[in-house]
Amino acid sequence: RISVGAFEFEALKTAADNYRKLRNTLRWMLGALAHLKPGDAVTYKDMPELERLMLHRLAELDPEIQTAYETYDYRKVISVLSQFMNTELSAFYFDIRKDTLYCEAKSSLKRKAALTVIDMICDAVMKWLAPILSFTTEEAWLQLNPEAKGSIHLEPFSDIQPEWIDNDLAAKWQKVRAVRSVVTGALELERAGKRIGSSLEAAPAAHISDSALRDALHGVDFAEVCITSGITISDKAAPAGAFALAEVPGVAVVPARAEGKKCARSWRITPDVGSDPSYPELSARDAAAMREFDAKTPAGS
Repeated sequence: RISVGAFEFEALKTAADNYRKLRNTLRWMLGALAHLKPGDAVTYKDMPELERLMLHRLAELDPEIQTAYETYDYRKVISVLSQFMNTELSAFYFDIRKDTLYCEAKSSLKRKAALTVIDMICDAVMKWLAPILSFTTEEAWLQLNPEAKGSIHLEPFSDIQPEWIDNDLAAKWQKVRAVRSVVTGALELERAGKRIGSSLEAAPAAHISDSALRDALHGVDFAEVCITSGITISDKAAPAGAFALAEVPGVAVVPARAEGKKCARSWRITPDVGSDPSYPELSARDAAAMREFDAKTPAGS
């Protein structure tokens, strides 16, 4: 009989939780990649900013992971990848892109770009994890590459391009994420108070007096980034009682409910739901996606 003390139990529990999260993230990527078709790959120059940001992060991680392996620091490999997969992928990039993957038309460049980058991330992460999670990554590799004749353990690490490094883009999105954290904080209070359920029920107003933070949002679909049905950006002073975070000065958020009807497909609340008479329960974006899908689906199938 083996006696396990409280410290050892917590260490085992932490390791098990880390493994479960890594495995579930791999599983989600494999599920998404079932929809990646040959010829759908999008070139780097044609990708949206969010996809290029994720490739920037891969290029930053590559030398760090390789150095950790060269020094036999396997603990650091797991620490770095757990942080990346849990915080930057599952809780940020994947969370934002779920709407694109599930609801955009199959011809959508944004959807194809997201699938392209998920494929690149999945390949890199599996190979980085392979020396440590040997059986899990082998199973995932064969699931993704059913025609593969060899093992993932015979594959080199992914070919990460140094040209993906874009420090200006990373600095911009650091500001975007800072503003997003204030919006997210405000919506958490709304959920806790039972005033909204999903964040898609909201269309808050963000009052941003910091011009650098406000400029960073130019060209960004900030409602999509915040996973809300809408959002307004203002440089006017926030009213009393607006939600703010001390660590993000110059930003205050006033929550508000989205106006319109709920799209039965995307669950976004927008005024254009029902604008297409052929799809009365859908928003214009989702109606167009369904029209494309129906046109390619044989009758009776």
